[in-house]
Amino acid sequence: MRDTGTTTWPAFAAAEPALAATVRERFGQYTHHALATLRADGSPRLSGIEADFRGGDLRLGMMPNSRKALDLRRDPRLSLLANPGAGTSMGGGDVRISGRAVEVTDPAEAAWYAAEVGMPLPFHVFRVEPGEIVRIRVEGEELLFTTWRPGRPLRTLRRGNDDAPPREDA
Repeated sequence: MRDTGTTTWPAFAAAEPALAATVRERFGQYTHHALATLRADGSPRLSGIEADFRGGDLRLGMMPNSRKALDLRRDPRLSLLANPGAGTSMGGGDVRISGRAVEVTDPAEAAWYAAEVGMPLPFHVFRVEPGEIVRIRVEGEELLFTTWRPGRPLRTLRRGNDDAPPREDA
């Protein structure tokens, strides 16, 4: 674990391969997702984003000097929500990643990514370092919250449609 409270995507995938596969699957179902960043005044900004897994990392590509790119350059904290899809099924649950964005500054790596995605330079590329991953899904009459943080065991909480407190799976 890093002192930022985040880790690399490969380290997360090695620690929790099943959850990592679910997260990749959820992000792979749709092209567009939702990215939350922090504006200069500290208020939240919600933007559409294309997120993909390339070269072993979760990456975000952005137009030059877009507001979200400038937000991340100033404050790398982010939250990323996988597109839940149409209708009410949510296609396997709701998946969220919180952490930080690390800008790719190596010209060779940026050129490689540009070639991979077919995007002309210049643009910003960020690698996502997860600090928390949450999957929420419905099972029967309960909501299941599966959470992961670097250096901690995977947790699953169950919550019914009543005022009883959530229960943790053993």
